[in-house]
Amino acid sequence: MTKKIAVVTGAGSGIGRAIATELAARDHTVVVTDLDLAAAEATAKQLGGDATALALDVTDGAQAKAVATSVAERHGAIDVWVSNAGISKMQPFLDVTPGDLRRTLAVNLEGIFLCGQAAAAVMVSGGAGGVIVNVASMAGKQGRVPYLSDYVASKFGVVGLTQAMAFELAPHRITVNSVCPGYVATPMQERELGWEATLRGTTQDQVKQLYIDDTPLGRLETPQDVARAVAFLAGPDARFITGEALAVNGGAFMD
Repeated sequence: MTKKIAVVTGAGSGIGRAIATELAARDHTVVVTDLDLAAAEATAKQLGGDATALALDVTDGAQAKAVATSVAERHGAIDVWVSNAGISKMQPFLDVTPGDLRRTLAVNLEGIFLCGQAAAAVMVSGGAGGVIVNVASMAGKQGRVPYLSDYVASKFGVVGLTQAMAFELAPHRITVNSVCPGYVATPMQERELGWEATLRGTTQDQVKQLYIDDTPLGRLETPQDVARAVAFLAGPDARFITGEALAVNGGAFMD
């Protein structure tokens, strides 16, 4: 059976690397992309086999289009596109600058929009359908998240954008879904632990325990927990699921 071709953004570390690893294990040829090409290459090397790496700034629409086109030309198609790249910066709402807001929205929301356009254009042109998965957050379903107002705004946008994409792309047999992780143990979370501890006047260990206590399943989420959900949405068992925001958070937020 011919391998599916999957592109993952922000796959140089954390959740993106785990998604790339899971898809490769499930017999996908993975194209690892990241703003940091060296990190993308490290992930591709770790995957081995036919994995390749490309630099991608998701805020650059022309670059996203070039990556999608080059992948399709090399492999004949893009079957799965996972828009995972994202950023965060914790600070009180009143301290968020216009520049902070623009940067967060550019990466977390506009980046998913531009990459979704690029991927969908290739899929529509190929005529064989496809799968797009956007990584949102449980912060895209609730605003009860301290010190992340711009991040919350961006992730609510991703959930809505996913629905709009799903509706318009359904006639082309392209499914579009999002996943909404909770407290995931990644390098991004380590930075957030430091920021939140300072803002709360407490320790990183105490903030981490707050995260665990807020999760009914009683532990921090792993990148692999997210990756398995993405792989499900990318697989045959999810072919009649579209426009959904799949909660993967150990019960930290239930809707």
